[in-house]
Amino acid sequence: MFLATTILTSVTGFPLPPFGFDPPRAVGTLSLVLLALAVLALYAFHLAGAWRWIYVVTAIASLYLSVFVGVIQAFLKVPAIHDLAPNQTEPPFLIAQGAVLLLFVVLGVVALKKFHPGHQPGV
Repeated sequence: MFLATTILTSVTGFPLPPFGFDPPRAVGTLSLVLLALAVLALYAFHLAGAWRWIYVVTAIASLYLSVFVGVIQAFLKVPAIHDLAPNQTEPPFLIAQGAVLLLFVVLGVVALKKFHPGHQPGV
């Protein structure tokens, strides 16, 4: 369910204006590449060998990118948060994005250690 909904979320952003290859489309493209690898690892290679850690890393990285974009959207559209960082270069925005990155690095390390052979993810 995660892979399908995240792929749909990334794909549906491409036909929206403004058109051209901009930072949001770069993040969407990177997310789709990561998700393609996760799909391959899970469904084509059944998490065999190195595909196990490839799945974990790509799934977590694609989730991070979704949250990264969510933080950007929150600072753009939620008035109380927007007032703290209207240009998204101010310390509150940078701290929020840094905290999200740190959280996902920690979660990624924990997931890599705990996701061992014989354990199948929920699909």
